[in-house]
Amino acid sequence: MKKRRRKKFKLMFMLFMLFCGLAMFQNYFQQQSSLPLVKNDPFADVKKYRPLIHDELAKYHLESHTTVVIALMQQESRGQGGDPMQASESAGLARNTITDPKRSIQVGVKHFQRVLTYGNKKKVDFQTIIQSYNMGIGYINYVAQHGGKHSEALAKEFSLQRVKEKPTIYTCGGNKDNFRYPYCYGDFTYSTKVTKNIQLLADTVPVTGTEKTTSGSF
Repeated sequence: MKKRRRKKFKLMFMLFMLFCGLAMFQNYFQQQSSLPLVKNDPFADVKKYRPLIHDELAKYHLESHTTVVIALMQQESRGQGGDPMQASESAGLARNTITDPKRSIQVGVKHFQRVLTYGNKKKVDFQTIIQSYNMGIGYINYVAQHGGKHSEALAKEFSLQRVKEKPTIYTCGGNKDNFRYPYCYGDFTYSTKVTKNIQLLADTVPVTGTEKTTSGSF
């Protein structure tokens, strides 16, 4: 009788362990299947620069804007090349003169800090500040004189003014099929594109509470 009871107990114990194992496996499978799948992540190259961007912004106490600057880099270069922030021209150099990504981030963050500080001083909206990373501080002055809020219409007007000043330089490469033509100074859709990048990054890049507030201002 004792042997039968032991065998029965062992059988019940094995069935119990098997049931627990199956339950754990099912729960794990459900959790994995609920995770978002990211294929060919378009932000893969810019994400690797996040620590450098964060640390550089921290020098100006602007680390809350890390996601914003990552979004700027995505628009500028998608994280590729030696000047991923496309910061050479903001430093008064020829395009792509900078060939070290770390240096590019240093100069790019400095340019962002400059337009952010000036934009806040002139009391323009944050979209204007983003657009001025592309079009320069002159755009901040232009918007400040026209209501203080960015719009693609204002960006086009400002671009056309600069084109008229230097018509042989800002030509869209002579391509009239370019979507920017005849507004060939900068990209009048820049702020819109960067804002979209910020929204997409919100789900893929760790964001602090302060960053959420910043990107939420859009």
